[in-house]
Amino acid sequence: MEEEIKPIRQHQRRLNLTILDVVKKEVTKLLATGTIYPISDSQWVSLVQIVLKKFGMTVTKNQQDELNTWRVYIDYRRLNQATRKDHFPLPFIDQVLEKLSGKPHYCFLDGFSGYMQIHIAPKDQHKTTFTSPFGTFAYTWMPFGLCNAPSVF
Repeated sequence: MEEEIKPIRQHQRRLNLTILDVVKKEVTKLLATGTIYPISDSQWVSLVQIVLKKFGMTVTKNQQDELNTWRVYIDYRRLNQATRKDHFPLPFIDQVLEKLSGKPHYCFLDGFSGYMQIHIAPKDQHKTTFTSPFGTFAYTWMPFGLCNAPSVF
């Protein structure tokens, strides 16, 4: 974290009823799995954002009775601006494939839920705080959207 940056608390925005229901389902699911927990005293608070995606798990019907899929994510742009970036070089895919050529066995790993496999240190969990109409919560596992998540993953 950059020293001269002041913490930023963003206020929640209004959500329409369809999106409100999607956020409620996502928050309920994350609470049930222990991925997030209620928090009330964080200096960093980010916003919940919802976007349409082509394929996904959360499916709702719109007014025309068509199925929509939504991605719920947290807008960490302000937190990312204040974060000191990790500078770990990621390998180029062609270099990795070159090293694998001619090998008799391959192993494919699928990162189910992506970054949510990486535990966040308790002293840093408050920085992942987000606000929703259903409360203010922080992550215990690395959420999508943090600038240093790819290099840690």
